[in-house]
Amino acid sequence: QVQLVESGGGSVQTGDSLRLSCAASVRAFSSYAMAWFRQAPGKQREFVAALSKNGGTTNYADSVKGRFTISRDNAKNTVSLEMNSLKPEDTAVYYCAAGPIPTSNRWTYNYWGQGTQVTVSS
Repeated sequence: QVQLVESGGGSVQTGDSLRLSCAASVRAFSSYAMAWFRQAPGKQREFVAALSKNGGTTNYADSVKGRFTISRDNAKNTVSLEMNSLKPEDTAVYYCAAGPIPTSNRWTYNYWGQGTQVTVSS
């Protein structure tokens, strides 16, 4: 069983930065690919970024490429999402997810956190 707890969300202005963190309670954290998804009100949950088990491979949605950076610390069982140049359209609940491979397909992830709210105002 994997438990994921996100933190770091908040309310910021356009152009600001935020760093989200996800702490995993699991014995073999390095055996999971990790990802971030987000869901805005009235919209489907969408892929943001994914990272392979050893951190060597990343995958980003076009909408965040060049602005967001996903990283992990396997010694601390954490995955982070550094978000720069935030825009109002980045407003959403952000979810951390764990699964076997770092894909953009939400259905490949077995475990999800409860989410953290990010609000970007203009």
